[in-house]
Amino acid sequence: MSNPNENKQLIIKPISLIGVNVEEFVEKLVGIGLVYADPNLVKNKNIRTIFPSESADYIVCDSIESIVKTRKRGKVTGYYKKVISNSDVKDISEASKSGAEFIIVDASDWKIIPLENIIAKLHKSGTKIYANAKDSDEVRTLFSVLELGVDGVILATNDLNEVEKSKFALQNTSFILVNGRIIEIKDAGVGERVCVDTTSMMNYGEGMLVGNMSKFLFLVHNESIGSSFTSPRPFRVNAGAVHCYTIMPDGSTKYLSELEAGSEILIVNDNGVSRSSTVGRSKIETRPLKLIRAEFEGEIGSVIVQNAETIRLVGKDKKLIAVTDVKIGDEIIVYTRPSTGRHFGMQVDEFIIEK
Repeated sequence: MSNPNENKQLIIKPISLIGVNVEEFVEKLVGIGLVYADPNLVKNKNIRTIFPSESADYIVCDSIESIVKTRKRGKVTGYYKKVISNSDVKDISEASKSGAEFIIVDASDWKIIPLENIIAKLHKSGTKIYANAKDSDEVRTLFSVLELGVDGVILATNDLNEVEKSKFALQNTSFILVNGRIIEIKDAGVGERVCVDTTSMMNYGEGMLVGNMSKFLFLVHNESIGSSFTSPRPFRVNAGAVHCYTIMPDGSTKYLSELEAGSEILIVNDNGVSRSSTVGRSKIETRPLKLIRAEFEGEIGSVIVQNAETIRLVGKDKKLIAVTDVKIGDEIIVYTRPSTGRHFGMQVDEFIIEK
């Protein structure tokens, strides 16, 4: 499965301030191929420029007439438009028809609604849509508008940390999942488990990677199936006991007990492809628990989950298995990696044994 963001662009726009050396800042950028800056200030031949200048790689025009003229000279041409009313949206549509290869939409007052209208109008036109952002949170939002998102985001910043955080918005991490064999099942008494309600609707095969150890995680399925006693809740993962780990979008881990409204988590499908989602509610309640231990090529891991038929693991054939029905010898989808330590959720290279 491909990354839906693989053709999207993060464009960095250095902010020209007193004491800021744009040329030095651009040289420090890693993994960025396009900057919104005066071409005369960009010496790195591997970085292209987008700017209202004839010497830029991507030339920004402010009128439809200049688009036509620039296109005739064989230049990559775009159009900048500040969106205040519906007439501005019509101008953008006309610019696309006139040959603009990209549109820079400045919708600072009403970001999302105008962008939704523009994306709906242009998503089959071949014209790329770029939008402005002031921080990494806005970058993430803009890349997900109408699910399609914009084609590029121009981030105005002089902060390399903001650049790195914004790059995560383009990454849909893939995990190499394997089939672990269940070697032990037993009741784990009564304890607190965490039910994670997300702001996303999950599909068959999607869930969260959860486990007692960060190096060995189980794919716990969402509740889109329901049961004879409960309705489907495709936004929910009844994930596991409060102490269990889950992987976050930046590669760190958190205990399930740390998740709260607004936390960003990873939803992973049975092919190992992930996407980010936001926690809308986290419910910690006392329930009967079950421990499930599995093995893969000598690595052994375990998870403690609520003992109920609505909690399901994913079998090697991608069929769901309720934790009330699992048997020793069953093979289920898990994720394993070499043993490393964790310091406040971040992976560190140190000797560690977890059982």
